[in-house]
Amino acid sequence: MNKNSITGFVIIGAILIGFSWYNTKVFKEQEALQASKDSLEMAQRMLNGELTDDNDSITPIESGNQGSLQQEPPVEQGNISGSNTSLYTNSYLSQAGNAPETRSFIENDLIKIELSSLGAKPVNVQIKGYFTHDSLDLMLIKEKGTQFSLNFFAGQQISTSAFSFTKHNQNQNSISYRLYLDSLSYLEYNYSLAQKSHMLDLDIVMVGMDKYIPRNQSFMDLEWNVDIPRLEKGYDNEKNYSTVVYKFPNTSSVEDLGLRKDEAQEDIRTGVQWVAFQQQFFSAILVANENFSSGSVSYRVYPETDPDKNLMKCTSRMELAYNEGQQVNIPLQFYFGPNHFKTLKSYDMGFEKIVPLGGWIIGWINRYVIILVFDTLGKFINNYGLIILLLTILIKLVISPLTIKSYLSSAKMRVLKPEVDKINSKYPKQEDAMKKQQEVMALYNKAGVSMFGGCLPMLLQFPILFAMFRFFPSSFELRQESFLWADDLSSYDSILDLPFTIPLFGDHVSLFAVLMAISMFFYSRMNMDQMNAGPQMAGMKYMSLYFMPLFLLVLGNNFSSGLSYYYLLSNLITMVQTWVIRKYFVDEDKIYAQLKQKAATPKKKSKFQERLDSAYKAQQQQMKNRK
Repeated sequence: MNKNSITGFVIIGAILIGFSWYNTKVFKEQEALQASKDSLEMAQRMLNGELTDDNDSITPIESGNQGSLQQEPPVEQGNISGSNTSLYTNSYLSQAGNAPETRSFIENDLIKIELSSLGAKPVNVQIKGYFTHDSLDLMLIKEKGTQFSLNFFAGQQISTSAFSFTKHNQNQNSISYRLYLDSLSYLEYNYSLAQKSHMLDLDIVMVGMDKYIPRNQSFMDLEWNVDIPRLEKGYDNEKNYSTVVYKFPNTSSVEDLGLRKDEAQEDIRTGVQWVAFQQQFFSAILVANENFSSGSVSYRVYPETDPDKNLMKCTSRMELAYNEGQQVNIPLQFYFGPNHFKTLKSYDMGFEKIVPLGGWIIGWINRYVIILVFDTLGKFINNYGLIILLLTILIKLVISPLTIKSYLSSAKMRVLKPEVDKINSKYPKQEDAMKKQQEVMALYNKAGVSMFGGCLPMLLQFPILFAMFRFFPSSFELRQESFLWADDLSSYDSILDLPFTIPLFGDHVSLFAVLMAISMFFYSRMNMDQMNAGPQMAGMKYMSLYFMPLFLLVLGNNFSSGLSYYYLLSNLITMVQTWVIRKYFVDEDKIYAQLKQKAATPKKKSKFQERLDSAYKAQQQQMKNRK
C-alpha cells in the first residue's frame, strides 16, 4: 500500500470519527430539548388538571461536570409549588426549584434582617429603636411585594428568585447561600453585617459558571422590587416626600424621579453607583461597588385606602457587568436605615443628598447653617419645641440689620410722600408720566432714598424662609418628637378630628395652623398704617389682612406642626421687633430733617437719572414733531 492510500484512509477515518462525534452531540442536544418540551407539556397538563402528582412524573436530564466532589451539596426533597414537575433540564436546578423554603436571621444593634432561602434574599427588615406612628415595630421592608433576583442565561434563562438556595455557612454576623448547577459549579451569596452599621454587605460569587454562561454574555440583570409600607402619621406628607433616587458615579449630585407624583419612571442609559427607595424618613439603598452599567427605575404610589397599608411600589432593573472567568465576584451593599443627615453622610457615598433640603442656596443654608445650629442646640436641650424657639430668635437676630434697614427705607418713603403727592398733582396728564417719574426720581436722589431700599432687605430673607419650609418636613430629628399638644412635630397636630374631609383643608383642625393664621392677621393689621392710601392699595390691604391668613390656614393645616409652630413664632417675634424698631430706631421728624438737609446739598446726577432725562427729552421732541 503506497503512501497516498494510507493518507486517504487516515483522512476518511478522521471524517468518520468527526461525523460520529457530531451526531452524538446533536442527539444529546435534541434529547435535552425534548425533555424540556416534555416538562413544559406535563406542567401545562397538570395545571389544566389532566395529570396529578400520583399518576405521572418525569426524570430530569442532568448536565454538567460529574467529576470529583469537593463539597457535595445536600439534596432536599420537597416542592414549594406543590408539584414535583420541573421545567429545568439541569437536575440540580430542578431540585433547587422544588426544595422547601427556609428562613434565617442576621442582626446587630441597629437592624434585624430575615433572609429567605428562596432567592437568597432579604424579605423582612426591621429598623431597631424606631416605631411606626401607631407604635408598631418599624418594618422598612415586608415580605409581601419584595423581589430580588439575578437574571442571566446559562443554557436556559435563570432567575434566582425561583430557586431555594442551600444554606452553606452561618455565624453571628454572616450567612452564605449556594445555588448549584453541578457539584463544582455554583452561584454563592455571601451576606455580612458589621456591628453598629446600617450596611448589609452582599458578595455574589460565581464559581465554575463559565462552562454554562455563554462567552458573549457581558451583562446580567439584577431586579429589585419593594413595597414600601406606610410608617408616618400624615399620608400626604409621607407621600410628598418619598421617591426613588439614584446617583451617577464620580458626581456629587443625585437624580430623583420627582416628589409629589403618583407615579414616575426613568430609563438610565449610563453607569449608576446606587439606587435608593426613599420614604420620608427611612430608605432602602442598593449600592454596586463597581457600578451598575445601566437600568431603569420607577415608583407608583398606593392610594390612602390600600388594605395592606403600603405607601408606594418601587422597582429597579439594573445591569451588572459580567466578566467571564472561573470565579467572578460582584460586590453589592444594602443600606437599611433612617434619613438622618449625619448618619447618611458618615458612609461617604453621597447618601445624604437624598434628604430633600432644596437646591443650591436653599440646600446650602439648610446643610451648613440650619442643621449645624439645630444639632448644636440639640446637644444641650432635649425639648425640640424650645430648640425651634431658640433657632427662630437666632435667625431674627441675624437678619435684624436687614429688617431695620427695610423699616428705615419705608419710613423715608413715607416722609417724602407729601412731596411725591405735589409732583403727582403737578403732572395730572398721561403724556406727562415720564416727566412725573423723572421728578420723583430726582427727589429721591436728592434725599438719598432708594426705591428698592425697602424691598431688597426683605427679598434677602426669602431664602431663609424657603429653607425652613424644606427643612422641617424632612428633618429626621423632629420625627415623633412631642411638644405641647402636638405628638409629632414632623406631622400635623390635631385638636379636632372632623367626620368628613374638606378639599385642600383635610379632615382635622391644626391648632398651630390656626394660631399661625391669627398671628398673620394681627401682623398685617399692625402694618396697615404703613401702606399708602389710594384705590390701588385697597385691594392690597384686603389681600394682606384677610386672604393671606385664610390661605395660610388652609395650606398650613397639613403642614408639619413644627413648621407651623416656626411660622407662628416668626410672626410673633416680628411683631415685637416692629414695635421696638418704631419705638427706638425710627424717628420720622428726625428722618425728615436729615432728608431735607441732604436735599439741599448739591448732588451729581446718577447715570440712571441721566438716561431718564435723555429719554424724556427724546419723548418731548417726538411730540413736537407730531404736532
